[in-house]
Amino acid sequence: MTSVRESVYSSASRGEKTPYTPIWLNRQAGRYMPEYHRVKADTVSLDFFKHPDLAAKVTLDAQRILGVDAAIMFADLLPILEPMGMRLEYKLGEGPVFENPLRSSEDVEALRVIPAQEGAGYVGQIITNILQELPKDIALLGFAGAPFTLASYAIEGRGSRNYVNVKQMMHRAPETWDLLMSKLVLVIEDYVKLQIKSGVDAVKIFDSWVGCLSISDYQNFVAPYTKRLMSAITGQVPITYFGVENMHLLDMMYQTGADSLALDWKTPLRSTWDRIGCRSIEGNFDPILLCTDKNTIAREARRILDEVDGKPGHIFNLGHGIIPETPVDNVKFLVDYVHEYSAGK
Repeated sequence: MTSVRESVYSSASRGEKTPYTPIWLNRQAGRYMPEYHRVKADTVSLDFFKHPDLAAKVTLDAQRILGVDAAIMFADLLPILEPMGMRLEYKLGEGPVFENPLRSSEDVEALRVIPAQEGAGYVGQIITNILQELPKDIALLGFAGAPFTLASYAIEGRGSRNYVNVKQMMHRAPETWDLLMSKLVLVIEDYVKLQIKSGVDAVKIFDSWVGCLSISDYQNFVAPYTKRLMSAITGQVPITYFGVENMHLLDMMYQTGADSLALDWKTPLRSTWDRIGCRSIEGNFDPILLCTDKNTIAREARRILDEVDGKPGHIFNLGHGIIPETPVDNVKFLVDYVHEYSAGK
């Protein structure tokens, strides 16, 4: 199945002029929403991600309630590591934890490369369910974790501040690192292609932890594998590459072959966009400001839109994800404000 949908999001992703600035939000379907909690109820997180009906419902609910210009498939970055042999659990108060982190060459050699349809076929059904109800003028976004970020979770076993085990493997065991990253590229490539075949209009590649790297480490240990991935998945739908705390890496990240970048809130949007030269860009409202008041939200949204100054190709988004404490009314206000203010520019 290939997408035949047309939307203001799709036009902006091609760098075309649009009647207003399209907006969607990282983690727009999540724990800040009462509707999310009603759907999830007591369902275990890992089962929730894999349940086509529930995942589709929270995806559609978020788009409808907020009025955003794109829905993003409700999923998580990490479950695609399960079919490879990783034992994943979402622990209350801790988040995702792997019981068998990768610490040796034997661990990496044991990882299986399973076709996405076999290991994560539920994703195709989630997308099918979403498309049955999603309005034709709303884009559907798919996504996957980038090779480095997935490798980091698999090696550290959980969230990390210093990435000690990751950097040890990169520098002390480069052959093992190469094998791990090569396997991940194959798995992610097939996973993204399954989403594209199922009908998504665009794909986001999230490299959430890449900002921990130096320019040299990114260039030597990450960019070659990201380029390999981008080469395999670009050309069918727009591909956006996103990281956090990564201003020093943006030029190299774009050179991996993504169609566009998404920027965090610490990165100047217009000057970075002009320098890099991509046809479209996403960003970059500070998500914590959604926890303030509507005057502050309007002021910051206006600042970003004035900075862009109507340049075609801007897709308004947060510089990271919505946090659970966020008032839903503030999120709705941001979406409405961006539509109304940008339409008048």
